Amino acid sequence: MIPDRPVPGTPLARSFYARPSRVVAPALLNKVLVVGVRAARIVEVEAYAGADDPASHAYRGQTARNATMFGPPGSLYVYFAYGMHWCANAVCSPAGSSSAVLLRAGAPLAGLDSMYAMRPVARRDRDLCSGPAKLCQAFGIDRSFDGRDLVDEDQPVTIVDDGTPPPRRPGRSPRIGLSVAVDVRWRWFVPGDPNVSRPQ
Repeated sequence: MIPDRPVPGTPLARSFYARPSRVVAPALLNKVLVVGVRAARIVEVEAYAGADDPASHAYRGQTARNATMFGPPGSLYVYFAYGMHWCANAVCSPAGSSSAVLLRAGAPLAGLDSMYAMRPVARRDRDLCSGPAKLCQAFGIDRSFDGRDLVDEDQPVTIVDDGTPPPRRPGRSPRIGLSVAVDVRWRWFVPGDPNVSRPQ
């Protein structure tokens, strides 16, 4: 077990992730992403449904880039977007299903000095993790994290439950920045949270 976790909590079980991404996504709201001394409450997510979702990286099958999506639930899938930045996803459903939840934004809880060091352009706490690229930058998540097991406490990254439930009525909207499946309402967020990338 990694000592001195910055936020007390229990890592989510594999059974939590072994469900459709559309079920896991809203349930991830208010859970806590932890990497070393850094922690942030997840406040915005998007679901992607593999072969059933034309917006998914796995829609046309397995490749070297998306192989982690086909692995066991509870893995972390990390990809490089637009040749500019990293994005992190929690793999869901049984192995082979290739569904995942994009971690879009977080509310910083611990390790803010480390986050500011990773994101020197940030001027306010709300600028640290208010978007999928910012989140990965603040936590130092890159390709080396791809395939990490979120359930294993000995891994450098995990998602824990600190007892804070998801919102009873989460915000919901179409996903952001897509050119296909643009009307599918598979984005969920914590209403009123200032760290959400694009409140609606």
